[in-house]
Amino acid sequence: MSRGLFLTLEGGDGSGKSTQASLLEQWLVGRDRTVVRTREPGGTPVGVEIREIVLHHRGDIAPRAEALLYAADRAHHVASVVRPAIGRGEIVVQDRYLDSSVAYQGAGRVLDAGEVRSLSEWAAEGLMPDLTVLLDLPWEVARRRLDGARTRYDRLEAEAGEFHERVRDAYLALAEAEPERFVVVDATEPVDEIAARIRARVEPLL
Repeated sequence: MSRGLFLTLEGGDGSGKSTQASLLEQWLVGRDRTVVRTREPGGTPVGVEIREIVLHHRGDIAPRAEALLYAADRAHHVASVVRPAIGRGEIVVQDRYLDSSVAYQGAGRVLDAGEVRSLSEWAAEGLMPDLTVLLDLPWEVARRRLDGARTRYDRLEAEAGEFHERVRDAYLALAEAEPERFVVVDATEPVDEIAARIRARVEPLL
């Protein structure tokens, strides 16, 4: 049986994670691998309800409460979807994981990043991705993309530019600290070139 893999895509809103996840899934299926494509929050029925709260709740949510909600989604998602798929030898391609919490709830909400990461690691029982693709995009470019594609912004997308700059800086710091896990890709490059770079990093893991 082929070994299972856990591949995550990270980056700010509008960076193209969904597009690249779809292209990666198609390529892997073409290699005769079984792929579980999922996301956080919202990769389970419980997660769908949590996603509605954290992204579309009207009114404020205390930053620590927000971090705990994301961690709750992660704990259930890892236990019920991710670990079982890896155990079956499948490849999990996931849009967002614990790095998102460190960047958004840690840096974005100005919480202690180490505490947020520890919370996520506890929720996921220490499970880390085999590879994390960071699609790096300046916020000004991301905002133009979102403006052309959205009629409604979620709670995080609607945050001010300073928030998103903190998120981007946090992502880049994470990638610099763990170069063996991360591949950083310029998300302004053409879609096909980005996909090729991702495939080149995934290929040795298969």
